[in-house]
Amino acid sequence: MKNKMKIRAWMDKDKTMVKAIIFHPMETGMRKDKKTGKKIPAHFITEVNCVHNGKTVLKCLWGPGVSKNPFISFRFSGAKAGDTLKISWVDNKGNSGSKEAKISA
Repeated sequence: MKNKMKIRAWMDKDKTMVKAIIFHPMETGMRKDKKTGKKIPAHFITEVNCVHNGKTVLKCLWGPGVSKNPFISFRFSGAKAGDTLKISWVDNKGNSGSKEAKISA
């Protein structure tokens, strides 16, 4: 699986705005393959973490009900333009990914 993610982070007055999309199939384990009729195995993100300056600013615990290629949007205080933000994820099959982004002005 490719480790693909897009992150955009910018300052809005005293808050940091973050928007990110994680490209992941997010299979529930309930859908059937149209060709074979067999269930597609569950494959979904279980945890997403966002860290700024060593401090976790967002932690998500997800299950199979989250849609394909999940999009997250949030804001937090305490950052400044030029700081680095890291978002990482882990799925139920042990795959993981992460990406860093600089916070723009």
